[in-house]
Amino acid sequence: QVQLVESGGGSVQAGGSLRLSCAASGYTFSRNRLGWFRQAPGKEREGVAAFGENTYYADSVKGRFTISHDNAKNTMYLQMNSLKPEDTAMYYCAATTAPYFTDSWFAQFQYKYWGRGTQVTVSS
Repeated sequence: QVQLVESGGGSVQAGGSLRLSCAASGYTFSRNRLGWFRQAPGKEREGVAAFGENTYYADSVKGRFTISHDNAKNTMYLQMNSLKPEDTAMYYCAATTAPYFTDSWFAQFQYKYWGRGTQVTVSS
């Protein structure tokens, strides 16, 4: 059974940093599509970053966030720097065994497995 568990969320002041982790069990990260999504209160869930044929970032986080993964630990990370209050959201990791994206990397229907999320709160 596949399980994704996020951790590393918390409260931080604007300009600060956090590193989120997504640990997988029953699933191997290598050679698969992986992504981070977020959902702010009252808003739809949106893509933040993903691995596919390339590495993808939402325009709102480019230059501030970095997605990475450690195959040996079967863990994916999201390093978030220069955080802004608008980054406040529940952050989810997602994965699929599909060998390639059939749509845009942020199209959520492509991701079969989802974690339960970790809350990030950025105060001004």
